[in-house]
Amino acid sequence: MIFWDSSAIIPLCIDEPQTKSVRQIAVKDSALAVWWGSFIECCSAFARLRREGFLKPDEEDGVRHLLTLLSDTWTEIEPCEDIRDIAGRLLMLHPLRAANALQLSAALVWAGKRPKGHYFVCLDSKLRDAARKEGFALLPAQI
Repeated sequence: MIFWDSSAIIPLCIDEPQTKSVRQIAVKDSALAVWWGSFIECCSAFARLRREGFLKPDEEDGVRHLLTLLSDTWTEIEPCEDIRDIAGRLLMLHPLRAANALQLSAALVWAGKRPKGHYFVCLDSKLRDAARKEGFALLPAQI
């Protein structure tokens, strides 16, 4: 099982420059662990793409349907005080936004607070940097 950030889930549902690389990762290990808020973060991204004219309403419906199918298979890391506390620590150490701190703290809880040997799939450069500094191995190798 691998932890997936929302930035890497989105190209599983919609064609983007990193779609091929993240799909290859998902084929090798289809057991996804994700933060509880990832579904809404992805829906927000799809809505933004529609508002900006990159997706038609029916295309947004299609990618949301793909996301729903994908979410039926993943393991969700639920919110808890530990995640909130870790996110607060991460915000003091790394230049992250709140949502990314919650993503990374959920990954740390999922990894039993021992990220060494665990993979974190992410396409956001600041979040990747923080995850690497916390001890995760990153996928894809480059963005």
